[in-house]
Amino acid sequence: MSALQRELTVAVHAARSAGEIVRSYYGRAEAWEKGRDNPVTHADLEANERIRSIIHDAFPDDGWLSEETADSHERLGKPRVWIVDPLDGTKEFIQKIPEFCVCVALAIEGRAALGACYNPASDELFAGVVGEGATYNGKPARVSEVRDLSQTRVLASRSEDKRGEWDAFKDRVQVVLTGSVAFKLALISAAKGDATFSLTPKNEWDICAGAALIEAAGGRVTYLDGQPLKFNQPKTKLSGLIASNGVLHPALQQLIAHHQKEQR
Repeated sequence: MSALQRELTVAVHAARSAGEIVRSYYGRAEAWEKGRDNPVTHADLEANERIRSIIHDAFPDDGWLSEETADSHERLGKPRVWIVDPLDGTKEFIQKIPEFCVCVALAIEGRAALGACYNPASDELFAGVVGEGATYNGKPARVSEVRDLSQTRVLASRSEDKRGEWDAFKDRVQVVLTGSVAFKLALISAAKGDATFSLTPKNEWDICAGAALIEAAGGRVTYLDGQPLKFNQPKTKLSGLIASNGVLHPALQQLIAHHQKEQR
């Protein structure tokens, strides 16, 4: 029995319950901008409240960090913090691209401990506890065993690709355009991709659940310099990351470092 079995059960329940709300809006959501190039819908907000209610009822003493809740530094004094994105991939959701997910994660002492990601459009559930394993739709999941960089399926952002940010890598890896950041990470945990990376900052709520999933499935997620990610920080943006099946990590670090050197 997992030491975090109750937490994982609650996380999965929260993700699925919020997913029902998201699914009910799919194809008819009205969006507005809460910031530049940062849309939000009623699905985001209602899913957030559903998750918050479920988590708070089960674990009232834990901290809370969500994209759709005003941040409070009270969480910084908590050893356990739930890090949530009620709808990662709002742009895909609005465009009816079924590559988004509900993300619920628990960080303990700054490290991702467990995650649940649910895609309500495809009815895919990814769940896992670091050190104890991961599942995909209820069956055991493991990261891929790909070792050759040229055979590596690197999941990439469509918007970044449109800006030409992936052009420098297309002759070295297989760039596969995929939806939201969290969904990319979840797919990697189930060997439906081998790696992804971001050279630009990402928020904790985009990353935490997927990072837990990949590590639970035997992979690795780090900052660009290879150091482990830290969550529940005063500033919620992480300065770039690499996520992989683990064996590809050194080659990806070298590839990125070479690219960054050429850009200087």
